[in-house]
Amino acid sequence: MNSVDFGHAPAPLARRRLLLQRMAWLCAVMVLLITGLSAFLRLSKAGLDCEPWPQCYAQAQQANAETPAAAQGTTATAAARMAHRVIASAALLLVLVMLMTALASRPALWPEGRMALALLALALFLAVLGRWTAQSRLPAVTLGNLLGGFAMFALSVRMALLAAAPHSARPGAAPLAPWAWLAGLLLLAQVALGGLVSAGHAGLSCPTWGDCNLAAGSWQALNPWLEPPTGALPTRPEGAWVHLLHRAGGLLLTAALWLLAWRSWRLGLGAVALGLAVIPAALAALGLAAVAWNLPMALVLAHNTGSALLLALLWGLTVPRRA
Repeated sequence: MNSVDFGHAPAPLARRRLLLQRMAWLCAVMVLLITGLSAFLRLSKAGLDCEPWPQCYAQAQQANAETPAAAQGTTATAAARMAHRVIASAALLLVLVMLMTALASRPALWPEGRMALALLALALFLAVLGRWTAQSRLPAVTLGNLLGGFAMFALSVRMALLAAAPHSARPGAAPLAPWAWLAGLLLLAQVALGGLVSAGHAGLSCPTWGDCNLAAGSWQALNPWLEPPTGALPTRPEGAWVHLLHRAGGLLLTAALWLLAWRSWRLGLGAVALGLAVIPAALAALGLAAVAWNLPMALVLAHNTGSALLLALLWGLTVPRRA
């Protein structure tokens, strides 16, 4: 995104906002890479894309449980793990620099500073959580990493847009902000359900709408503190309800986003309307294709990344104009 005119702000203040804008975009890119690498490591550890499928899925879990060294995986996973650590450390340093840029000079830029503080809190939370991620199979750990990473990415994008927001003689909230916040909360709930599907080994529990064995399903699959049994296959019937809820939630979210797209179009936000219409449809197609083709890694990662982009788009619609 090109730099935006900062109105009549003093030159030093405009330069700080421009610097914060660029650093926030860089942080967003880094966090998106981190979330992708984290998902790749988690799914590789579970046994996605292994052969022979799906028996190897259970074998991979068993090997990781019995021999922690087996969780180190292939050269690709080792490289991904190293890249994850390096980029995460660099992102934490970048967040500290953004915080100092926003608040260490006068006048303090409190709107950007508050978001930098939120980014720092999330980064520290994920760093602490990372100490248990490699060894834990609790869905709660997966959800913490997933939702924390998505929130960091969306906050970075929102901070970049806020730093670039033009001045207005009559500042106020963004016209679509209430609807965008609501849709964002629905999306986070849907992401959490998707995380439970993955962490609970329920990715293939419902091959089709009419092929969900709900009688064998268990509401315990919604408990993030309940660890799935070692060696469970992705066809685990106990996960039928959480899988079905994830699909139903996708339909509800798509309807809400298409309504928001229509409102965006009425306000002349054509590009936003296009994104709100296309991304949820693409996510639904990716999800259905992933199940139909037995959870290929590329489609699952694309589904994960698309959800993060959609959350960033929604939170970007909440950016107010400056005073």
